[in-house]
Amino acid sequence: MTKQFPIDILSQVQKPARYTGSEFGSIIKAAEDTKVSIVLAFPDVYEVGMSYLGFKILYHILNKEEGVAAERVYAPWVDMEAKMRENALPLTSQETGKTLRDFDFVGFTLQYELSYTNILNMLDLGQIPLFSKERTNDDPFVIAGGPCVYNPEPLADFVDFFIIGEGEEIMVELMNTYKQWQSEGLPGGRSEFLNRVVRIDGIYVPSFYNVEYLPDGKVAKVTANNPLAPAVVKKRVVKDMNTISFPTAPIVPFGEIVHDRIMLEVFRGCTRGCRFCHAGMVYRPVRERKPELLKQLARELVDNTGYNEISLVSLSTADYSCLAPLIHDLISELKEEKVSISLPSLRVDSFSVDLAKEVQAVRKSGLTFAPEAGSQRMRNVINKGVTEEDLMNAVGAAFESGWSTVKLYFMIGLPGETDEDILAIAELAKAVQYKYFQVTGHRGAKVTVSVSSFVPKPYTPFQWQGQDTIEEIRRKQMLLKDALRVKNITYQYHDSVTSVIEGVFARGDRRLGTALHLAWQRGAKFDGWSEHFSYSRWLEAISDCGLDKTFYANRDREKDETFPWEHIQPAVSKAFLWNEYQKSLREELTEDCRHGKCSGCGVCPDLNVKIIDWKEQGHDEAKN
Repeated sequence: MTKQFPIDILSQVQKPARYTGSEFGSIIKAAEDTKVSIVLAFPDVYEVGMSYLGFKILYHILNKEEGVAAERVYAPWVDMEAKMRENALPLTSQETGKTLRDFDFVGFTLQYELSYTNILNMLDLGQIPLFSKERTNDDPFVIAGGPCVYNPEPLADFVDFFIIGEGEEIMVELMNTYKQWQSEGLPGGRSEFLNRVVRIDGIYVPSFYNVEYLPDGKVAKVTANNPLAPAVVKKRVVKDMNTISFPTAPIVPFGEIVHDRIMLEVFRGCTRGCRFCHAGMVYRPVRERKPELLKQLARELVDNTGYNEISLVSLSTADYSCLAPLIHDLISELKEEKVSISLPSLRVDSFSVDLAKEVQAVRKSGLTFAPEAGSQRMRNVINKGVTEEDLMNAVGAAFESGWSTVKLYFMIGLPGETDEDILAIAELAKAVQYKYFQVTGHRGAKVTVSVSSFVPKPYTPFQWQGQDTIEEIRRKQMLLKDALRVKNITYQYHDSVTSVIEGVFARGDRRLGTALHLAWQRGAKFDGWSEHFSYSRWLEAISDCGLDKTFYANRDREKDETFPWEHIQPAVSKAFLWNEYQKSLREELTEDCRHGKCSGCGVCPDLNVKIIDWKEQGHDEAKN
């Protein structure tokens, strides 16, 4: 166990294994061999953070570097925090029990907007000044990356600089820059180091930019105040996924975590073009790993961890060009060891019952599909590109093969949605149930309908669209609930109030930093957990700072409005996104550029990177 928590404290909190450290596979480097130290900080509990693949990758990549020591820290649950504050114990790392303030870097991942108060709480517990302007040469640099970094502005006051895009290469460059500065005796202090790192492609230093606002509160422009800072910061991408190291000996936790299995990343990016999907836009282009490499990695992961399940992960795993032969080979290789292969939720239009049967030969479970919308009209609006016939064919084939449980994912609050579209979700679920009767002659198919509330995100075609009000979301939830009072159909939906605050911070500007700080001061933390989220506290904090949640979440944006995040670029052009928004209004589809013509999003030429598919023949096909 770490030096931080004595047994009398650990015995009084839930899940003490969260805090003990010393897990199998963790890496501890001697102080005399360490030139630069970084603690990777996940702003949620251990079970969630340990399930995040990006953490595992960076931990592996950084610790491979000579002179670099990467450690981990997670947000302590409320019971542990109370004990820490009661006993004046600071927040420390899992590996060595070192206080956060004693690291050179504290690196947060931004997975979810409602984790931002946890970032402030962890800095406070780690004895680090919350505001970047208050930090001295004795404090670490607070950095952040992850999917939410494409609108970093609400955190601009608290983070020294952001990593835009994929971190494997840029983080190594950052560590090397620090070691060089260190070898020179740290000349010029913090400001000089920031002047050095801003020259690295993909690094955004918010203090180097000024934001001007129009009288109506909209952003007028964002301009650099430092000649070294670029006008636009473009994301970094790994051009070839086969050239970077992947962790084959990850940390194995003592206790159960959310995704307690091997996670093997088969490719990055997605070109399906779903108009609501932030990840599908900002992670472009598609870059696949070779099947031979994936098989090698799988073998090493099983040998090094002892797990009996491998999850093949990506944004759309069923789109991996060599999926069928890869799964066949993995199952053949690992079946005697009782190692199963699992896939995330399956696309209706790429479902193969033979593949599903092969995948579940070792361990059988229910099937999960994501139609996203109940009516064909709405599926065209969001560019989902699947039909009810696709779904019926998929579930029919599954029912014929012995499945009787199906989970369906939907969203409500989508642009242009009507009550008829909402009720179509219920009709689709009932149709799935009836399909089981048609196929088997029996009733009893169990269908779970899981519904989330739509939140418009930056760099999607719907970034111009206002979010439904909380009253409208709740009305739609109840409308659907009434329509789904059917035996063997389970209806699950998420609390609408959290999605409202998520929407505020997803599309907000840096003025929200004051509201974030005030909400934290008033007790906000673990806002992604319904039992700790207080909608009234957030409304009061936003209002007391002279801001309006409706301005950020619920209003439609004008075509030429300057967004707070436009100086941060994932290379998807604004013209392309606007055109996709207009096509959504016309209910027009855009085909997948991997299987048709270029859609003109701009990513490939702007970043000088190609879409790479690995075909079954074993050779690559690169598309411009």
